[in-house]
Amino acid sequence: MPPETVTAPVTPDKTVSAISRTQARAQAARNHRLLVNGTRVLLLIGLLGLWEWLARTAVIDPFNFSMPSKIWNQISTWALDGTPQGSLWEQIWYTLYEALLGWIIGVIGGVVLGITLGRIRFLSDVLGPYVKVLNALPRIVLAPVFLIWFGLGPASKVASAVVLVFFPVFFNAFQGAREVDRNLVANSRILGASDRQVTFQVVIPSATSWIFTSLHVSFGFALIGAIVGEYIGATKGIGLLVSASQGTFNAAGVYAAMAIRAVVALLAEGALAFLEKKLFRWRPIDPGSGS
Repeated sequence: MPPETVTAPVTPDKTVSAISRTQARAQAARNHRLLVNGTRVLLLIGLLGLWEWLARTAVIDPFNFSMPSKIWNQISTWALDGTPQGSLWEQIWYTLYEALLGWIIGVIGGVVLGITLGRIRFLSDVLGPYVKVLNALPRIVLAPVFLIWFGLGPASKVASAVVLVFFPVFFNAFQGAREVDRNLVANSRILGASDRQVTFQVVIPSATSWIFTSLHVSFGFALIGAIVGEYIGATKGIGLLVSASQGTFNAAGVYAAMAIRAVVALLAEGALAFLEKKLFRWRPIDPGSGS
């Protein structure tokens, strides 16, 4: 008879040691996050303080460059007393609505077309040159065209957001579909999976991480599309605040609108990062990410 394999018992000391190592790693991750976030805050305070000092000492022209204290006062005035176009929250919601709707349409279109062309080589060969030509167009200049087509309402801003979102999502979805492990596809075929089952159960899950990579930047593009459309012509929105402030030579108003746009983009990025973390629990955590 073959000799029996003897398994060493797990002693309490080993268990305590493993728990200690886990706690140490968790504490190190918390310390890293605190260090990163603290450094970010200090850097922001330093830059704003330098800007304020340069403007107050007339090293830079405060009329053209404004200063953080005036920008904060402008945001406070808008928040408490409203803007000439209505309440500040209404302007933020109007832009957010246009950007969100354009983002959703652009993401759905980019994912569907990207996966389709990634799976069907004939369509990829036929439509590929057209997609590349459209991608080469300066899409921001389409905003005036959309304004002529759809008017001053939200439709023209949604269209501007869609064309900015579509292409990064499309190319990531296309590449994700092309990079699927061929062994997985072959094994699925052997097990009798249909094209539909391969697409939905193998290709799309494998391409999801590629798609989420594009989502992080695409919402920022959607905000840009909406704000540029509002800047050219609108009845409400953050872009209209920029345009109106520029028309009255109110530099603080221009910077205030840009700061509001930045905060909205950061909140959206945080929401996407949270959703990604929930969906991709299986991925190893990057110790240098600070998340």
